[in-house]
Amino acid sequence: MTAYTVPPVYAAFVWWFSTGAVLLLVGRFAHYRRLRVVAAALLLAGSLCGLAMTANNATVSGAYVAFTSTILLWGAQEIAFLAGWLTGPRPLPCPGGAEGWRRLSFALQAILYHELALLTCGAAILALTWSGPNHVGLATFASLWVLRQSAKINLFLGVPVTNDELMADAVRFLKSYFLRKPVSAFFPISVTLASAAMVILIQRIVEVASTPVEITSLTLVSTLFALGVVEHWFMLLPLPALTLWGWGMHPGLSPENIAMEQGPAVTPSAALPLARENSFAGEPAPGALDPRSGQPQVVVMMTLRKDAEPSKARHDCARQRLEDQFRQRFLEQQTGSDLANALTIGAEPATAVNGRSS
Repeated sequence: MTAYTVPPVYAAFVWWFSTGAVLLLVGRFAHYRRLRVVAAALLLAGSLCGLAMTANNATVSGAYVAFTSTILLWGAQEIAFLAGWLTGPRPLPCPGGAEGWRRLSFALQAILYHELALLTCGAAILALTWSGPNHVGLATFASLWVLRQSAKINLFLGVPVTNDELMADAVRFLKSYFLRKPVSAFFPISVTLASAAMVILIQRIVEVASTPVEITSLTLVSTLFALGVVEHWFMLLPLPALTLWGWGMHPGLSPENIAMEQGPAVTPSAALPLARENSFAGEPAPGALDPRSGQPQVVVMMTLRKDAEPSKARHDCARQRLEDQFRQRFLEQQTGSDLANALTIGAEPATAVNGRSS
């Protein structure tokens, strides 16, 4: 019974923990470059040694070691990719307006070195295990490569949930090649093929596998296909991808902060009318450019507390407005008269002294 129950649990744990560990090294420990270099080098050397030693070991333990070594090798190249060491000859965002084959060309240039590194790792596994009976490592790597390519194609064509917040800062430019929209026709095809491969492997476990080694090997690989299908559904449904690996992400990339970042933001062009509405009449809006110097103007906004406005001052202002209106009407009625001319010449703004107009 353990041959049927332990392998899927082990494969799921290694898949979850290795993904979080990689995010931890390129996220929380992003400033420790030497630590990442040492970790990637140790993972690369240890995984290749493990694959070489288990190539002729057709036992249950040999299957586990080969599977784990392949996951470690995959993790080493993921560290190199997410850290920005192996991306492509053009590690830049997608130019605006690029579509079709032009956009595909830019996307390939952005990750070309990474893809070549994956093929190199696959060739190394093939060379180390081809002559031996233990091919669990090769089957594991082939499963990971196929599922990862399917995920990349779906992200490129468009999915509702990209989960790009899991990406490290060094490769954040790749977000520009993702499309957030309803799934394309490739999504159901890819999920169906991955599910079919999983079903075929499970069928072989039930009908063909007769030894614990065969059961363990097929169960480990079929579990990877099941997890790959789950990863594809992460692109369609708001499943807890952040909850699964939040412990390995950068502290500033919590689910709450990401929700705030993805929320509607006020752009500078939208903020300027708001500033104009809130400014006083005749005063420039905060952040406006001085037409003479071209530099942003510093506007000091003085607010008045309601309890600091004496009622007597408001009464004087109201009386002053009434006097001005009366004087203006009188001048309009007495246009051309000497008295009107005299008042026009001698009219000066009244000066409030001690609350009274003089």
